[in-house]
Amino acid sequence: MDVTFKIKRYDPEVEAPESYWQDFSLTLDDSATVLDGLIKIREEIDGTLSLRCSCRSAICGSCAMRINGHAGLACKMQVRLAVDDDNVIIIEPAGVMPVVKDLVVDFDMFWSKIMAVDPYLRPEGPEPDAEYIASNEAMLHLSGVTACIMCGACVSDCTVMEVDPTFLGPAALAKAYRFTADPRDGDAQGVSRDRLEALNGPTGMWDCTRCAECVEVCPKGVAPMDRIMALREQAINAGFDNTYGARHAEAFSSSLEHSGQLDELRLVPNTVGVFNLPVLLNMAPEALRALTHGKLPPIIHKKIENADRVRKLFRRVEDPDRS
Repeated sequence: MDVTFKIKRYDPEVEAPESYWQDFSLTLDDSATVLDGLIKIREEIDGTLSLRCSCRSAICGSCAMRINGHAGLACKMQVRLAVDDDNVIIIEPAGVMPVVKDLVVDFDMFWSKIMAVDPYLRPEGPEPDAEYIASNEAMLHLSGVTACIMCGACVSDCTVMEVDPTFLGPAALAKAYRFTADPRDGDAQGVSRDRLEALNGPTGMWDCTRCAECVEVCPKGVAPMDRIMALREQAINAGFDNTYGARHAEAFSSSLEHSGQLDELRLVPNTVGVFNLPVLLNMAPEALRALTHGKLPPIIHKKIENADRVRKLFRRVEDPDRS
């Protein structure tokens, strides 16, 4: 099949370097992958094209890049599934991380965030006489997280990291969950209080906006956002429930349980504290802009019809054995 690769390129060695687009037309087999096409371009058309690749089997994660606007592995995506109606594929380097050259990005930020969560077991107390024992159930639960190949696809498309590079990010937080959920980590009950306390702070688990992009683009089904939600639950259960994030979650669920819909007007004061005047006053300009643009929520919050059904769902989640 005849395909056009529209590639975003960048050469740091030219004077005043800027990104630019370059089209490459080539013929590929129907079974070819995007990586096959990129390698053919590099070997037969333009040897200056830079990209990372290694295993070509969706194992190493080296070839992560944006394909048609979303992160993915070039070796896993088949050309016939990636082309649009005009047989064009748009290729860009992975997002968030600085571009080194063409499709190669600098992973220093990625690895520094992984290291920030101490990616190794930290058992507390005396060492056992034999090996640490973990149940089969516990390790099967962790198998989904340990499938991560560190490709950086989730980081590439994280909407929070795009605007706030201090956020730990989905890859690091999913890696952290791999240890907080491991019964061999933490105290005798498998509670990693030190880890949870650190992750509970600024730029940690509560900064995720739940856009689900990391879940969509992960090539291994790790579902980083789901792991972040589980971290939040672990933190609250461990007693770390007096943060803005924890109070926001409580205020959110209480509002839904009470009326069946979110009371946006009271969500902020219930999160930061009704008497926290400095923070509330700091948000006043934003509230004023919402008012002038007709975006301010109604002052009188009303229950939806059949709100009792919503409350019944909450009760069933809190007590699954309830009939």
